[in-house]
Amino acid sequence: MSFPVARTRTGGFPIGFRLTGPLAAEPADAVARWAAAAGFGCVDLFANQRNDTAAWTGAGLSVGTVDLFGREWGGMLSADAGRRRETVELAKQAIANAAANGVKIHFVVMLAEDVALPRRETFGHMVETYGQLGDVLRTTNTRIAIEGWPGCNAHCCNPESYRAFLREMNSPHFGINFDPSHLLRMGIDPLRFVREFAPQVVHVHGKDTAIDAEKLYEVGHEQAGVFGDPFPWGGWVWRYTIPGKGVAPWSELLGVLKDAGYAGFVAIELEDADFNGVVAREQAGFEAARDFLRKA
Repeated sequence: MSFPVARTRTGGFPIGFRLTGPLAAEPADAVARWAAAAGFGCVDLFANQRNDTAAWTGAGLSVGTVDLFGREWGGMLSADAGRRRETVELAKQAIANAAANGVKIHFVVMLAEDVALPRRETFGHMVETYGQLGDVLRTTNTRIAIEGWPGCNAHCCNPESYRAFLREMNSPHFGINFDPSHLLRMGIDPLRFVREFAPQVVHVHGKDTAIDAEKLYEVGHEQAGVFGDPFPWGGWVWRYTIPGKGVAPWSELLGVLKDAGYAGFVAIELEDADFNGVVAREQAGFEAARDFLRKA
């Protein structure tokens, strides 16, 4: 039995989700049946699921992205040349294996292995290693989607390093996983960002960030407070939320993507203390985010 796929109001983009938390530990066929009945059009999978896409496609879902790595992310930016070579070979094989299972987009985060190394040095390692993936990406006709999570001294989480890296690669096989939540926590305008980079966006995460104005006044962006605690799934003045519970201007963001010809998914990434924790709450969070995006 087929179910209609939920779509965003602006742009008509199919709405999907990224597996997370307890829901990811449930049997794939059961989660896939729920997701299809709930109108989700795609699923983003972990690296260890790259060879097991049949449960999802059999239920009528597309595979949005598959993580390129499990625990090996930092090896691509390692100061150890031997480790970089090993990780490049691992990445090539992962791309080939995932592509053989119908995967079109490989998800990456540009994490530094040693967060104390100068950023100019790790940027050079990143350009060297990812540049070596060009042939296998062309052969498989697949793409890399880079998410801008700004942890572990990561690259490609702000306009400066995204712009520089994409210029170095100079290839349509490298693009952006647009996630406004990370930009917002850093104080970067996601609307200005997507206006610049929309042609290079190959996947979108539906996630938002709430900013607590009072805490921002009390401690600022760069300081930790003395009293109280940081937010779950967040910091001292911000926390991740489902779309619509934060400050991202979703209709405007989706409109820019539509005008740029984006034709991919908006995959909800559930990192929200109001919903994470147990399967039923996660399902409710995904469905609430879906309902908001339908109207955005």
